[in-house]
Amino acid sequence: MLITLRPSRFTPAAVILPVLLAVPAAAQVGVGNLTLQMAMERAMAANATIAAARLRGPINLANLAVARERLNPEGSFELEKETPKEAYGFALPLELGGKRARRIDVAEATIRAGDAELAAVITQVRNDVRRAYFAQVLAESRLLLLREQRDLSTRARDTAQARFDAGSAPRLEVMQAQLALAATENEATAAEGTAAAARAALNALLAQPLDTTTALSTDVDTAPPGTPAALMLAQTASTELLSLDRQIEAQRARVALAESLRVPDVTPTFTLTHRAEPEFTYGWRAGAAITLPLFTSHRAGVLVEQTTLEQLILQRQATLLRIQGDVTAASQRAQAQRELFVRYRDQIIPQAQAVEQLAQDSYQLGQTGIAALLQALQATRDVRLRSLDAIDQFQTALSDLERAIGAPLP
Repeated sequence: MLITLRPSRFTPAAVILPVLLAVPAAAQVGVGNLTLQMAMERAMAANATIAAARLRGPINLANLAVARERLNPEGSFELEKETPKEAYGFALPLELGGKRARRIDVAEATIRAGDAELAAVITQVRNDVRRAYFAQVLAESRLLLLREQRDLSTRARDTAQARFDAGSAPRLEVMQAQLALAATENEATAAEGTAAAARAALNALLAQPLDTTTALSTDVDTAPPGTPAALMLAQTASTELLSLDRQIEAQRARVALAESLRVPDVTPTFTLTHRAEPEFTYGWRAGAAITLPLFTSHRAGVLVEQTTLEQLILQRQATLLRIQGDVTAASQRAQAQRELFVRYRDQIIPQAQAVEQLAQDSYQLGQTGIAALLQALQATRDVRLRSLDAIDQFQTALSDLERAIGAPLP
């Protein structure tokens, strides 16, 4: 009795597209196709981290309104036993040295620094979404592969049982097929948990129910930018460098404010007096008060702000050097990992499929035992799993490159 076993005669499109181009098994049950760009847009609109970071804007605007406030005048009233018996005073503090203008400059620079910090938060969330998106893609692709392998092992077990029942195969082949099936079922069960965890992680970033099942449709094969282009993008668009530039700008404004505080303020006063008979009924006196910088000259405050500015400048230089090193390393890793992934897709997997098919044909013709077939199936599965690992490493390298650049990849 000859039982036909052809569960894995896949065309290259049927294998490479679902596995290497990562169309997950959830595509048949998802609520809609979700591209990476759509996931980014949803995160921008609904992510709680971004929403919290945006609230910093109204706070900075309120601080600007505080900086624009002017000092209130002072009024006084005195009753005295000696003449004049009544005095009505008025004092208007005057800030000298441009203190109010410097406070406004600091507040405006803080608003721009806050915008840069928000951009950095958005970039980090985008990078987290990219990682979670492709983590789910890979987890569901791995689950799809292991389910296919489980189905194949089931058919192999059924074929071995049929041949044993027909007396053309020993009991050992049935036991070997059952063992292979148990192993694949175990791996498929573990992969289901990994896929569920990846799905929950992405849903959390997108602020939607954790058990939402969505088909992911973005191709994993994205050509990374070359190293020179990546370095140029980092120097011109890095949110980390932009945030430091805005902090330096704000710190320069604080230095100017600290220097203006060294200028003493003047408080002119005017007093109307009454009931100083017989000399006069109404009189007046005018004066001015000025703070004498005898004990506190605010020189230490200027030194603190100036030293902080120098620290930020050096920090930016160090950050630029680190970014250049990280971008160069990540770009080279991404290019190498893509070559590895493409080699698996175009060469290794088709060869592994051909070997697997030959093993099936040999087993069907009775030329080999089931051990050789199971070994071929195991080898093909290992190759396909390694190809998924290559995609995972490639996408991780791309995410590392995007994080090092500090801006979205083109």
